Amino acid sequence: MIRRELELFFNALRFFTRLPVPAWVGWSTDLMNASARWFPAVGWLVGAVGAAVLWTTGQLLPAALAAVLSTAATIRLTGAFHEDGWGDVCDGFGGGWSREQILTIMKDSRIGAYGAIGIVLMLAGKLAALSALPLASAVIALLVAHPLSRLCATALIYLMRYARDEDPDGVSRAKPLAVKLSGGGMLWAALCGLAPLSLLAPVQIVAVIALALLVTVVAARHFQRRIGGYTGDCLGAVQQLAELAVYVALCARI
Repeated sequence: MIRRELELFFNALRFFTRLPVPAWVGWSTDLMNASARWFPAVGWLVGAVGAAVLWTTGQLLPAALAAVLSTAATIRLTGAFHEDGWGDVCDGFGGGWSREQILTIMKDSRIGAYGAIGIVLMLAGKLAALSALPLASAVIALLVAHPLSRLCATALIYLMRYARDEDPDGVSRAKPLAVKLSGGGMLWAALCGLAPLSLLAPVQIVAVIALALLVTVVAARHFQRRIGGYTGDCLGAVQQLAELAVYVALCARI
């Protein structure tokens, strides 16, 4: 049991970051699908790296520059995996009319105007929010935002159907993270994603959960209406939106 959970964690780490994993760790679509429960835990690591860079550089540099370096570190660590998904969703839903058009555009590796503008605005929003917070608060924001935002994305796997490549029974034939997460897996993901909220004051916890939940629900309803479910790009988009939502909530004067 312990070895399997370690394999699942390392599979999630391999898929969602550029970090190397031990050679004994196997890979299969089944392992990849089951590893979704560890998605928020990967956020602990990404958030910790971002927080460490922000705290270190923030001692010497202006807040805005420290935020840029911290964001660059997390993007390097993840290979811009989620930012790419957000850009693809902006292109697909911005430029596509029908379900088929949207799905086709999202598969295109090229970036269009909607995607470029979306990524610029997303990064600008994150940097503005992080640099507006006191250094200690910004560090906590990173530690909270990365696990919680990945929990929001994981919730789509649990609650929605995959929108691509399905057989008549509704089961994906090829894509990782396309199989519905089990109830036990979702519970573990929730524990991992919600645990860092203990770093916040009660009023901040309410604000963060409310805004992150709002953007997740709005995005999920939009995906369901336009394409009938989620794709991997949709998961990346929700992660980005929820991450930004955490920073915005913590910037609010409450």
